[in-house]
Amino acid sequence: MSSYKHWRTETDADQIAWLTFDKADSSANTFSSEVLSELMQIIDGLKGDKPRGVVIRSGKASGFIAGADVKEFSAVRDFDAALKFIAQGQDTFDALAALPCPTIALIKGFCLGGGLELALACKYRIADDSANTKLGLPEVRLGIHPGFGGTVRLPPLIGAPAAMDLMLTGRTVIAKVAQRMGLVDYAVPDRHLELAARETVLNPPRQKHAKGWLALTNKAFARPLLARKIRQQVATKARPDHYPAPFAIIDLWEKFGGDPATMMREERYSEARLVTNETARNLIRVFFLQERMKGLGDKKLIQPKHVHVIGAGVMGGDIAAWCAQQGMRVTLQDRKHEHLARVLKRARDMYTKTLKLPRLVQAALDRLVPDLEGHGARHADVIVEAIFENIEAKQSLFRALEPTIRPDALLCTNTSSIPLETLSAALKQPERLVGLHFFNPVAKMQLVEIVSAPNTDPDVAARAAAFTRHIDRLPLPVTSKPGFLVNRILMPYLMEAVILESEGVPAPTIDQAALDFGMPMGPLELADTVGLDICLHVGEILGAHFGSEVPARLRDLVNAGSLGKKSGSGFYKWDGDKKGAPDKGGYNNPGMTEITDRLVLRFLNEAMACLREGVVADSDLLDAGVIFGTGFAPFRGGPMHYVHNRGPAVLNTRLVDLKSRYGVRFAPDSGWK
Repeated sequence: MSSYKHWRTETDADQIAWLTFDKADSSANTFSSEVLSELMQIIDGLKGDKPRGVVIRSGKASGFIAGADVKEFSAVRDFDAALKFIAQGQDTFDALAALPCPTIALIKGFCLGGGLELALACKYRIADDSANTKLGLPEVRLGIHPGFGGTVRLPPLIGAPAAMDLMLTGRTVIAKVAQRMGLVDYAVPDRHLELAARETVLNPPRQKHAKGWLALTNKAFARPLLARKIRQQVATKARPDHYPAPFAIIDLWEKFGGDPATMMREERYSEARLVTNETARNLIRVFFLQERMKGLGDKKLIQPKHVHVIGAGVMGGDIAAWCAQQGMRVTLQDRKHEHLARVLKRARDMYTKTLKLPRLVQAALDRLVPDLEGHGARHADVIVEAIFENIEAKQSLFRALEPTIRPDALLCTNTSSIPLETLSAALKQPERLVGLHFFNPVAKMQLVEIVSAPNTDPDVAARAAAFTRHIDRLPLPVTSKPGFLVNRILMPYLMEAVILESEGVPAPTIDQAALDFGMPMGPLELADTVGLDICLHVGEILGAHFGSEVPARLRDLVNAGSLGKKSGSGFYKWDGDKKGAPDKGGYNNPGMTEITDRLVLRFLNEAMACLREGVVADSDLLDAGVIFGTGFAPFRGGPMHYVHNRGPAVLNTRLVDLKSRYGVRFAPDSGWK
């Protein structure tokens, strides 16, 4: 047995070499230059030792390998340095792939990015079949693509369609699904992992690769046809000037998919170009912002097993369904059976799509318990109020709840616009109420605003943030000011879009300006999706507080029953989820630059006001909250980061110009100074 800083190696009686990756001073295994250097030394030694087989496993309870060390990777600023690091990874994995004996990746827990690329360089992959084992190549979310041979090795293994889907979406798959795809050879219970590895070495089966029509998808005649179709699909969700990485993946495979050696070299150069461009730097910044938010919730502060949700509307039902999917017992209270039934149906549909395996779907449904009478509240660790936005109704509910629930239970409200101190006035212990503001759709939106009033107990807010981490969401501490952070910043942007439309600018033109800037959805389509009645309600609340007017056009649409997608018409005609023609024709086009500036600068001006008022602690948390709460152009790194890059003085001057032409709503906030 020999030892390195990050690796342990031993050879057993069957002449099987066991390599255990246990990165020093780290809770998770990641590839640094030092780690790769040690692995290459080990592989060089194995060439002389000639073991019967090699098994690579993790010494961490947290998982297999999380990929490259993002901190080291993000520090690379020039092309040559990036190329050197990528080449080191490729050369190491090529040496592993060239070993003449059976090589096995023994996967338990996460296997992501470079971790999966190492597994692909092995001849066999064996994975723990629990739901905690997830395999994927998420590099595209950092503005890059697999760089240690992943683009080369994955398509021949599972076929181009599945390989492209994994690389272009960054999604993960559980072990059983990976086995069906051909990504892993065996998915077995944890207790059988080492036995399965030993048997595979002693009696090596034929190596897997794509067969039949899947093999044909990688042939020279098929690649241009498939690439064109895939490129069109990707273009509906991302633009190459905003997000070049997915298009680089397609280009690599289309041009070089039939020549592994050339493709490996081109992967290296492509990755080095991507990692040194602004999009990747900003997306890596967003990654670190996300990691900071994860650290804002200490899971040790609360161990929630039972959650009680009051209100089976869309938001309350989805909160309940999400908590049940995360393994908690959830009681869902509502006054009407039909509301509870709708939630159960939506939950089944969601679980079927996400959990896939029938036993996991049924287990999640079993944890979601309809509770018409609300008996679950008295036993719950966490109570979440999610009824309609009405002060009297919420206060009445809290008066009735307080005497019945446990003294140590976490009492939360999902209000989106009512100040916390107003609601907590109904309680004998107002300090125990905390805001837990989710965003719709709950299953997709990672952000949860943790709202504190001046009288909120800091320990209660800390436990709320911890609960948020237990359900795999990102906590953002905010102060109890109207609209909190996200809705307050979003509303002026939406209102400006309504004003533009009322001035005769076509709705599609307004939305296209936002899309060109990098927003995930145009503001008028977003308003239709949220519901124009909800936009009006929140707009009136914020308008009353901040002295701003709600456009008459919005009020007219709501009064006419045009509420957006849910009513079939709003700014657009709707057929279910399918967007049709705009509600009215447009005749005015002041130019895309003018439209974009009017939308974005109202957004940025309100963000500056929130930062000045201390709605959030600092500009980085503001950026994180707005990105994960609104989808603000992630490739720009966040609104305050964008302000820094454009120059505050430049943007302040532009606001002054817009104020002179359009009025006081463009008056620069004093924070610009």
